[in-house]
Amino acid sequence: MSNESSAARSHEKWARFRFSLVGPLLAAPPKRGELKAKLQELAAQKWLHPISGQWADFGLSSIERWYYIALNEKQNPLEALRRKRRCDQGGHPAMSTQLRQKLATQHQQHPNWSYQLHADNLLAILEQDPQLGTKPSYASVLRFMKAHGLFKRPRRGPAGSPGAQAAERRFESREIRSYESEHVNALWHLDFHHGSLRVLLENGQWAYPILLCILDDHSRLCCHAQWYLSEGAQDLCHGLCQALQKRALPRALMSDNGSAMLAAETVQGLARLSIVHETTLPYSPYQNGKQESFWGQIEGRLLPMLEGVTDLTLRLLNESTQAWVEMEYNHKTHSELGMSPLRAYIDHKDVGRPCPASTADLQLVFTSELIRTQRRSDGTISLGGVRFEIPSRYGHFQRMSVRVAAWDLSRVHLCDPISGTILCRLYPLDKHRNAQGERALKAPPMVVPA
Repeated sequence: MSNESSAARSHEKWARFRFSLVGPLLAAPPKRGELKAKLQELAAQKWLHPISGQWADFGLSSIERWYYIALNEKQNPLEALRRKRRCDQGGHPAMSTQLRQKLATQHQQHPNWSYQLHADNLLAILEQDPQLGTKPSYASVLRFMKAHGLFKRPRRGPAGSPGAQAAERRFESREIRSYESEHVNALWHLDFHHGSLRVLLENGQWAYPILLCILDDHSRLCCHAQWYLSEGAQDLCHGLCQALQKRALPRALMSDNGSAMLAAETVQGLARLSIVHETTLPYSPYQNGKQESFWGQIEGRLLPMLEGVTDLTLRLLNESTQAWVEMEYNHKTHSELGMSPLRAYIDHKDVGRPCPASTADLQLVFTSELIRTQRRSDGTISLGGVRFEIPSRYGHFQRMSVRVAAWDLSRVHLCDPISGTILCRLYPLDKHRNAQGERALKAPPMVVPA
């Protein structure tokens, strides 16, 4: 409880106690000449102190003063018996106006300093210029800073970096409020988390896996969770495809600014599925607070149940995670929702869209579109140091638009640069086969209808 609320509670207790003493005298006013005797009887008794709860005595003059205060207040005697607020409360008389301005400017320039460092630096300023006022105590400086919102703030990223400065400006100028999407599948959250429990790999090495988790904002449903050994674009696209096939196509997706989230395969794939990709401000994890809260359950609930497994493998960890997500987390009543995430996901209005059923179609979606120039000598293009043959019917194309994932050069497709339609699949150049086979006739160039 804060100091303000505890003080208000204390004043309320005193008012009720005083009224309990003098209230009976107001309900049954004593006859003329009997008031003093009644007050002496009250002063002679033992009373429970309203704050400490110990037995205490209260003098005749105090009880008499309380009686006349309540008697003269016709509308609300209880309010009149409350302790009066000090006239200088909140004024911080221990600090002069100039000293307060110095402290506010100092905090604006150094919001990451501790309260003690601010107080020490303020005393150093007073030693150089004693005319600013008297030296305040540390308690006075601390009370002033907390009363005016001059709180110590953690450093947001490397000092001086553009991202940290932007995050600091937003934190200073914008309020932080909890939010929630109105419908199911309106917004998903996606993030990676470095686990604290290591796994044993097939090559005999120990490694700390990384968890990819995707949550629905409205229902808090865990759409998919999977452990990987890295946090690249390949892992992200693989896990995202699993979530899309399990649930549906969301309207928007929120993630941080990691390299995997900003990879061309991820950004272009989400755009092809008409999913709005929103990224948080750098060094501002509070914007993705639901995801950060989920990590607490992973570290506090899931991983401790697996601490006794001496030869924990990545496969066993993923199987256990899926069982925990589907059988416990998604079925457990959420404190804010008043129901389980699965029930909220099923019962509430859904704005999701059907997901492509074919895994190959989804894999083709999460690719980057590249432009390459065709070699006129042998009709090939180069990707990642590998040459691919272009069918002769597209030999008149000078610049080729191809779709490929950087981690999978076995699936390369030629596409229309305007509509994005897949024209054909491209295969690597096979020199040995070309050396043994006959040359095919060239197909006539494609005729574009008017």
